Amino acid sequence: MSLKAKLEAIIYAAETPITLDHIFQLVKESVISDGAPDEAEAKSVVRATLEELVADYSAVDHGVEIRQVAGGYRMSTKPEHHDVVRIFAKSLKPPIRLSLPALETLAVIAYKQPVTVPEISEIRGVDSSGVIGTLLDRKLITTAGRKAVVGRPILYRSTKEFLLRFGLKDVSELPSMEEFEKLVAESFQSDLLPVDDQTSDSTPAEDSAPPDSSLSEATEQADLQSMQAAEDEGMATTEQRDRGENDPAA
Repeated sequence: MSLKAKLEAIIYAAETPITLDHIFQLVKESVISDGAPDEAEAKSVVRATLEELVADYSAVDHGVEIRQVAGGYRMSTKPEHHDVVRIFAKSLKPPIRLSLPALETLAVIAYKQPVTVPEISEIRGVDSSGVIGTLLDRKLITTAGRKAVVGRPILYRSTKEFLLRFGLKDVSELPSMEEFEKLVAESFQSDLLPVDDQTSDSTPAEDSAPPDSSLSEATEQADLQSMQAAEDEGMATTEQRDRGENDPAA
């Protein structure tokens, strides 16, 4: 891969403007191995190649350009194409945000399909029926008939929408379970999957108990009685003092 292609790929993949220093650190070893005598010369090669790439994208036959923004480089659409891009953007579906329970359930369905809710719950170790509705609403899963066992539970499988959302040709392109778990962990650590699905998906702890309503009522009654007694005592003291002040014999 040429250096220009590497720079193009890096800038395209960057979510925020990426600085020349950051770009250089990513390609430094390959540039030096290609013949640059030292880091200073290597950085000059990267800078010159980057300038060539910027010039290439400034041509009229490109709809995007590489701009310097906030001290870094990023790709953006050219101003003359903003109207058509704005129309296109309005037609896009909003990004899907899934909670961890929903994402886990979706993963089980994707890897084990067709699968029933009891089977999903057994794999996850928690009742998964609550998030099935969310995944159905998002059209990420659909029904696939009923399993020929007692009770004939519904089978679920992934949909074409699932493939579109995750950029897959088919389910054979799914990463291994180890890779999937790593991706999920990285996504949640970087706060890229905000939770919007507040479906109750966990069971209460066995040793937790609801508050005793009778005990609470008794405590409140005792508090009221104590407050009333304090008020009565205060009123009595005030009356005695008033009588003492108004008594001529005192």
